[in-house]
Amino acid sequence: MIPANMLKFYINGQWVDPLSKTRMGVENPATEEIVCEVAMGNAEDADRAILAARAAFDTWTYRPVAERIAIVKRVLEVYNERYEDFAQAMSTEMGAPITWARGAQAWAGQVHIEATIKAAEEMVWEYNRGTTRIIYEGIGVCSLITPWNWPMNQIACKVAPALIAGCTMVLKPSEIAPLSGTLFAQVCHDAGVPAGVFNLVHGNGPDVGARMSTHPEVDMVSFTGSTRAGTQIAAVAAATAKRVAQEMGGKSPNIILPSANLAEAVAAGVNAVMSNTGQSCDAATRMYVPRARQAEAMAVAKETAEAIKVGDPRDEATVIGPLVSKMQFEKVQRLIQAGIDEGATLVTGGVGRPAGLNRGWFVRPTIFGDVVNAMTISKEEIFGPVLTIQPYDTIEEVIAMANDTIYGLAAYISGPVKDAIPVARRLRAGTINLNYPDWDTSAPFGGYKQSGNGREYADWGIHDFCEVKGIVGYGN
Repeated sequence: MIPANMLKFYINGQWVDPLSKTRMGVENPATEEIVCEVAMGNAEDADRAILAARAAFDTWTYRPVAERIAIVKRVLEVYNERYEDFAQAMSTEMGAPITWARGAQAWAGQVHIEATIKAAEEMVWEYNRGTTRIIYEGIGVCSLITPWNWPMNQIACKVAPALIAGCTMVLKPSEIAPLSGTLFAQVCHDAGVPAGVFNLVHGNGPDVGARMSTHPEVDMVSFTGSTRAGTQIAAVAAATAKRVAQEMGGKSPNIILPSANLAEAVAAGVNAVMSNTGQSCDAATRMYVPRARQAEAMAVAKETAEAIKVGDPRDEATVIGPLVSKMQFEKVQRLIQAGIDEGATLVTGGVGRPAGLNRGWFVRPTIFGDVVNAMTISKEEIFGPVLTIQPYDTIEEVIAMANDTIYGLAAYISGPVKDAIPVARRLRAGTINLNYPDWDTSAPFGGYKQSGNGREYADWGIHDFCEVKGIVGYGN
């Protein structure tokens, strides 16, 4: 599904021609075919959008919060009307299997908007503390920079709370997966978001992202992507004291406790890692199992991985599609080879494409055993369907190994809750998942260490886009 206006930007309530003449092909990673072109902006295009957002800010931010919520409810209605279009767009631009595109990718946008609306309706926006009136209000003009791996998840997690908080914004979706972002801009237009409140500019990081991070009229940058890019944004944004919220890389541990049902926990862990073709920042990629049961765990993991269907994203039975690009394919191949070269046991998978798939950026679901923390595959974020299994002897040892990473986005524990909670309290990560729970769109989402700062989802996301004002003497 190719949206209209791929060669235009959405600025001040209109689809406008870019000032830049640069174009980039949008590839379907399952076929390696270019399905359309997207306009690539420059600093001047970013300036136009930022100034439109600045001009719209005062009118928008002082509208009653109930009116802002009503607009976001209308965005949700129009989004739901275009639900299948979003699923098709994401299946095309990132190779998501169509069942996954409907049930996870498009769904994520829907449920995050719903959770933000609910949180906003329950939130106390003003209250008295003694003689001081405490007020939450929008921080200002926001630059929103989102990734390709969960396009609508991250757009919804930023745009909905920013709108409700009273912010105006410029969105730069990933240039690798721009179809869904363009479609979302049309949804905002059709929903009646006032001119200048929401703007969209496509482009790359050095040209558009950099300007969005340094422009003096921008008050906040909300970024999701690599740790390398996120730290660069924080550095350049510091010159104008912007607030920077970052959700970056991850290398999440998955601890299978001695008291867990090992077969069930390992199988669930494999399936969790392989979902979204392994392209999730919070994927449970480092599995730790009791040393005496590592062979059993590897056998279960092998059987589970080899039963997963890899193939055409248009086939509703497909579970794993391609990686998003040649660059990602080559990175994952390099890291799989590093695992082999550094002495990990290759349980299943390996380098190269799966049998019968000679076109598209498909990789083989891969499991390694006998991994140690010093290995490259245990340290680097692979971002593909690759799982490492590492043995441990004691709970103290596994906690230390789990925390031995520059990241801290998520962690996973399998076993009785009474056994898991003491371990969860000692893990340095923003979200600890016990026994593969359902996705909680009201839980805070964000990381420790080099996984970032700030928290998204529901009221957590709203607060990130708010300033806190105290009117002292209000009650006198």
